Parts: sequence; structure tokens; C-alpha cells
Amino acid sequence: MDTTLKKIAFGGGCHWCTEAVFQQVVGVLKVEQGYVASKAKNVDYSEGVIVHYDSNKISLKSLIEIHLHTHQSTSNHSMRNKYRSAIYYYNESDKIEALASLNNLRADFEKEIITKVLPFVSFKNSREEIQNYYLKGPDKPFCQNFISPKLELLKKKFYTSLKEDKKIAT
Repeated sequence: MDTTLKKIAFGGGCHWCTEAVFQQVVGVLKVEQGYVASKAKNVDYSEGVIVHYDSNKISLKSLIEIHLHTHQSTSNHSMRNKYRSAIYYYNESDKIEALASLNNLRADFEKEIITKVLPFVSFKNSREEIQNYYLKGPDKPFCQNFISPKLELLKKKFYTSLKEDKKIAT
């Protein structure tokens, strides 16, 4: 097994948005869209994605930074049970790295980051018809209103982290 191939799960805004963001990022090999559950008060499923990545091409810290900047990581709104802002780790070393990354990135934000670092427990895939939502219909109103602005921010702030074919202006 290749030790450079890793996975981490993220929850933030809707999983359509999170999926579309990470599909653009160099080193990301696969994004699974669905619902993630953790432990204790976070046992309920919340929208999220599993990101499979090559750690030789992108670091966990970079993925976390992208995640924090492309969803409302400082907003503790009323829908947080459905849209939990979280980094779900699979092992202790990723937990330690995620906590350190969050701590180091706090200075980039004017408000407190509410993103939690939680153990990954289980995952349910989204229905097939809504997977790859942005790729299947970038002209849909939801995509234009919510996903496209996140992708524009991604292009401006994280241009060097984009896959070559995603650097072309839209």
C-alpha cells in the first residue's frame, strides 16, 4: 500500500459545494460526497465529503486551509447540525496535525474558527443523481449562486493548488 495516499473527511457548507472545491485541487484523487458521523453529540450524520489525496502533492495543512477559506468556518449558524464545520480524522497523527493546522491558521481570520476536529466514525454516500453535482450542471442556479463564487475564491487565493485544467479562466 502506498503510504502517500491518504484520506480525510470534511464537513462545512453543503456537500455539493465542498465536493466541487476539492475536485479542483491538485493531489486530490477522489472526492466522495455524502454524510459523515462522528461520536457523542456529533453522532448524527452531517453533510460532508471524504477527500482521497496524495500527500506528496498536497499537504493536509493545505487541504485544511482551503477548507477553512471556502465555507463559513467562523459562523455558528442554526443549521450546524446538518452542515457541521468539521475535519474528521482517521488516525491520531492526522488529529494532531489537524489541531496544529487549525491553531496556526487562526491568525488568517478576523473571527473565531468554529471548525471542530472529530474522529471519523461512519459515512453514507449521497444518492448517485446528486453526486458530482457541479460537474454535471455548472449552469444550474444553485451552482452559479453558491458554488461558483467559492471556486472563484479558490482560484484567487489558492491558484498554485489547482489542477492545471482548472486554472483556465471560466
